[in-house]
Amino acid sequence: MILMLRSSFRHITGNIRVFAITDLLGNFGRSMVFPYASLYILALGGDAAQIGLVAFLGQLAGLVLLPIAGHITDHADRIRLLVLAGFLSSLFLAMIVIAPSWQMVALASLLSGLVVFQFPAYASLVADALAPESRGQGIGMLNTISSSSSIFAPYIAGLVIERLSANLGMRILYGVMLGLALITAFICMRFLKESSAAPRSPLHLNVLLNALKLAYRCIPDLVRQMPRSLKALALVIVLSFIAQAMTGAFWVVYAVEQAGLSATQWGLILLVEAVVRMGLFMPAGLLVDRWGRTTTLLAALIISTLATPLFVVLHGFVAIMLVRVVLAVAFVLAIPACMALMADLVPRATRGQMMAAIGQGGIMLGAVGSPGGPAVGYLIIP
Repeated sequence: MILMLRSSFRHITGNIRVFAITDLLGNFGRSMVFPYASLYILALGGDAAQIGLVAFLGQLAGLVLLPIAGHITDHADRIRLLVLAGFLSSLFLAMIVIAPSWQMVALASLLSGLVVFQFPAYASLVADALAPESRGQGIGMLNTISSSSSIFAPYIAGLVIERLSANLGMRILYGVMLGLALITAFICMRFLKESSAAPRSPLHLNVLLNALKLAYRCIPDLVRQMPRSLKALALVIVLSFIAQAMTGAFWVVYAVEQAGLSATQWGLILLVEAVVRMGLFMPAGLLVDRWGRTTTLLAALIISTLATPLFVVLHGFVAIMLVRVVLAVAFVLAIPACMALMADLVPRATRGQMMAAIGQGGIMLGAVGSPGGPAVGYLIIP
C-alpha cells in the first residue's frame, strides 16, 4: 500500500499539483451545491419542467462555444483561458446567489455555458502532464486528492438546507461556491505553467472570430479523422450523457419527494458514496493500467447498467445507500479508464479540438446534478 502511494504521488507535480489543489476546492463547492440545485428551483417557484429547462439552458451555449474552444485551446494561451473562465463563473454564481426567481437562475445557467471553453484547455494540460504508460494511475491519484474535500460536503449542505430552508440555505451554499471559484482562479493565474512548446497567439477578438469560422468548417474533417476506436468511445460517452441529462437533476427530487428521505439523509448517502469513491480512485487507476482501459470501462458499464434501475425499485434509506455505493464503484472504474483511453486515442496535435468535440472522457455514470464539465463535447450536447 505504501509503495502504491509513493508510486502514485510521484505524478502529482507541476500543473497536476496545481489542478489537484484547484479541483480540491472546486469539488467541495460543487459537491455542496449540485446535489441540491433542483430543490433551489422548487423553492423559487419552479417545478419539474423548470428544473429540466434550467439544466438544458446550462448546456445550450456549449453548442456554439465548444467548437471555438477547441480551436482556441490549440492556438491560444490555455492558462489565460482557465483564469478567464474562473472569473466569469464567479460572476454568474453571484447572479444565482441574489436570484429573486427561478428565471434568474435559468439566465445565469445559460450564461454559465459561456465558460465551457475551459474544458478542452484543462483536458489538454492534464494529458500533456502525464506519461502515456501511467495515465490511469496519475488520473486516479488526481481524482483521489481532488475528491477528498467533497466527502462531507453533501452532508454539510443537507444540514444547512434542513436548518435554513432550501431558499436561504442554497443562497449561502452558492455564496461559498462563489468564494472558492475566485480563489481557484487566482491560484491558476499564479501557479499554472504552459507545458507546450508550440507557439500560441494572444487571445484577441480577431482570434475568436477566426476560430469560429475554422472550427465549424473543420467539424466534418475532424469526425473523419477519428479512428474507429475513438468513434466507439464517443458513442459510449454520448449514451452516458443522454442518460445523465434525463435523470441527473432529479435524483434528489425523487429521493426527497418519492422515497421520503430528508435532505440530511440524502447528504449522508452522498457522504458514504464520496468515501467509497475516494478510497477506490487510486486502486482503480492501477487496475486501469493493469487490466487495460477497455476491460475496466466495460466492467464499469455493466455494473452501472445493473444497479441504476434498483434506485426506483428498492425503498428505504439503507437500500438506496447501497445502490449509490454500487454506482460509486462503477464511477471510479469508469473515470480513469475513459480519461486514459481518451488521452491514448486522441493525437496530441489536435487534442484541443478533439476533446472539445467529444469531451475529456470524464464519463458520467450515476452522477447527481445537471450534466456538464470536461465530459461534455459539442458533438455530444445535441
